Amino acid sequence: MAKKKNIFEEKLTKGEDIDEDILLESFRRNENNKLKILLGLYKGQYMRLVLAVALFAIKHTPVWVLPIATANIINAATGHEKNAVRTIVINTIVMAVLILQNVFTNYWHTYFYAKVIRNVECGLRSSMVRKLQQLSITYHNEMQSGRLQSKIMRDVEQIENLSAQIFISVLSIIMNMIVAFTVVLSSSMTVFLFFLATIPVAVLIRISFRNKINKRNRSFRKEMEETSVKVMEMVELIPVTRAHALEENETNKMDSQLRNVAEEGFKLDVIQSLFGSVSWASFQLFQVLCLTFTGYLAYKGTIKPGDVVLYQTYFSTIVNQVSGIITLIPIISKGLESVESIGDILLCGDIEQTGTRRSLDSFEGNISFDKVSFKFRDADKPVINSLSLDIKKGETVAFVGASGAGKSTLINLVIGFLSPDSGKVLVDGNDLNEIDLKSFRKNIAVVPQTPILFTGTLRENITYGSEDIDEEFLNKVIAASNLEELVASLPDGLDTKITEHGANLSGGQRQRVSIARAFVREPKLLILDEATSALDTISERKIQESVDRLVKDRTTLIVAHRLSTIRNADKIAVIGEGDVLEYGTYDELMERRGEFYKLRSLQA
Repeated sequence: MAKKKNIFEEKLTKGEDIDEDILLESFRRNENNKLKILLGLYKGQYMRLVLAVALFAIKHTPVWVLPIATANIINAATGHEKNAVRTIVINTIVMAVLILQNVFTNYWHTYFYAKVIRNVECGLRSSMVRKLQQLSITYHNEMQSGRLQSKIMRDVEQIENLSAQIFISVLSIIMNMIVAFTVVLSSSMTVFLFFLATIPVAVLIRISFRNKINKRNRSFRKEMEETSVKVMEMVELIPVTRAHALEENETNKMDSQLRNVAEEGFKLDVIQSLFGSVSWASFQLFQVLCLTFTGYLAYKGTIKPGDVVLYQTYFSTIVNQVSGIITLIPIISKGLESVESIGDILLCGDIEQTGTRRSLDSFEGNISFDKVSFKFRDADKPVINSLSLDIKKGETVAFVGASGAGKSTLINLVIGFLSPDSGKVLVDGNDLNEIDLKSFRKNIAVVPQTPILFTGTLRENITYGSEDIDEEFLNKVIAASNLEELVASLPDGLDTKITEHGANLSGGQRQRVSIARAFVREPKLLILDEATSALDTISERKIQESVDRLVKDRTTLIVAHRLSTIRNADKIAVIGEGDVLEYGTYDELMERRGEFYKLRSLQA
């Protein structure tokens, strides 16, 4: 039996993955209609939803039939009818059967709607993560990571919560009201018209509060995003804060932000509470009037005594459903606000154009800057201005110059993180703006100034992006990176867990792990961005030995802070005033006694 159930469930879940194109199309097509976007997210899942709705209707029948059964039993008992006992027994059996079936139909209703909602939730987060991987480095530099985290986690959760409410609360409300109005209409037009009078009241209350609630929701969301940003910054700064005894200052800053969140949350709670209480009071008054009205009709003999219970129960149902809608409005507002927030990422056009460009089939290692100019968005003048430079295959070229001269900008132009405003960056004669950057980046490795390690094993950090390598080659990489002593000292060797940001390793060890990661890729182009600038002399020497092995037989670009480390470079380019001020070997530049000589003298 268990086997059959598993097969059945497998059939139900077959093809459940959400198509990312459907999600994106929903956002693009209905950009100005958040509700349409939400409904569009479920495209391809409608059959499951229809089945969930049908099961919901079946499981909910006890709620709808109970007032009728109750009225029948009361009328039979008070009317002293001939078949009163039979009527009571039949109504009791019907209710018992309907109540028991709820156990099974409720399970399958939940199974279907939960599958759909969770799949869409996963699909949304997956689409956002994929889009973040496509967005330009400029976008990421300008967008705070805490805001992105809030959008991926909190906003998607709000949408999931809204979706769940639609398939539980909203569905229940709609069906309950349809059944209640239908039963009442079939029994008494007079009572039906009385019931109908409650709808304009609900509409007027909703209209009067809508704009205020939306405004408070938007303010609260923005404060939550700002708080997420500041919490991440605070955590990152804890070592600096502690070292300078600034704990109180940082606590006060966070307290101020948390008070802002609390204040916006308080304003939202107050307006929602006022909205709810006004709605509740209005409908409770209607319910009292309904009891008085139907009681009077029973007294006059227009309806039976049991019908008073029937109408009162159904009116209570309608009042509760309308109140339920009002209660849901804040959740709906939050969910729709989150739809807009997620759209900020999914509809952003600041992406790297890669897939539509031609692929770079092979790369030898020749790099050229052809009259390249680049200016940052908020800068007054270009950081790079009509710069030209040719770097041949296998050459090691070091970029030196004052801070802000444009050394790292040149490196980012080569990687493709930035695009020149004019001129061309050429790789083997191919304009970087015309080729698929992914196909080019498969040939490069970058060792940044600050090594980036993730929580995982040492092996996973070294082989990141190149997992399918044999043990023999990995051991050669470890030896070439001067990591043998470190691996031997760790309790589990290569399988030792690295803590967040590599906190259980020294700065030099983290940098050598970065170098090993570069070794593993066997790149044709190597980029070293001030890889030894923040290290002690002993660590620098070990890393320099590793670098000397790594640069052999491959084109290498080095951003250098310590000029003593680039003595063996084939060429040195002194960058300043947006151009190459000097270019030559270490000895040639020292003999000229120009800009490089001045820089070197300052470090002597």
